[in-house]
Amino acid sequence: PVVKKVAPSVVKVSVTTKSQPAELSGRGRPDMRRYFGDDENAPQSSRPFRAPKQHGVGSGVIVTQDGYILTNNHVVDHADGIKVALNDGREFSAKVVGRDPQTDIAVLRIAAHNLPCLTLADSDKIEVGDVVLAIGNPFGIGQTVTTGIISAKGRSLGSVERARFLQTDAAINPGNSGGPLVNLSGEVIGIN
Repeated sequence: PVVKKVAPSVVKVSVTTKSQPAELSGRGRPDMRRYFGDDENAPQSSRPFRAPKQHGVGSGVIVTQDGYILTNNHVVDHADGIKVALNDGREFSAKVVGRDPQTDIAVLRIAAHNLPCLTLADSDKIEVGDVVLAIGNPFGIGQTVTTGIISAKGRSLGSVERARFLQTDAAINPGNSGGPLVNLSGEVIGIN
């Protein structure tokens, strides 16, 4: 019942970044000079090229009926295009409306209404040993659910002083980033 309640609010977040101009030069390798038009007596020449677009995928969770979505900042950082796919197959373009790189949280917005959304629980009330579910879209292949417990509270990561993170032993695979960590009532207690 918890998964049935939560699944419609978990989304796939797909991002693209534009190709960036770069330079190729064969000057450093004598065997490559002829391919790049370099002459060993001439100044170093280079030829611009464009690297291919980069694509990434993560997860997110709808937290308001009018289209606000929580995800990880690293999922959407440097993105030029963001698409959000709902569990029912609908797809929307999204905009980043807020971010906090230190705590790795970003807020997206899509133009939609009457969306299924989840409630945010008070994570301070979570106890070590509480059973939790991690839901997301690993590898972009579709939703998965893993279960675990809260292993520790109040963890800090490096220089992030103001945040105290929850630690779980629920499996979180690549692409699950940004999906919700929920309690057994289906409330969001954290972002994977």
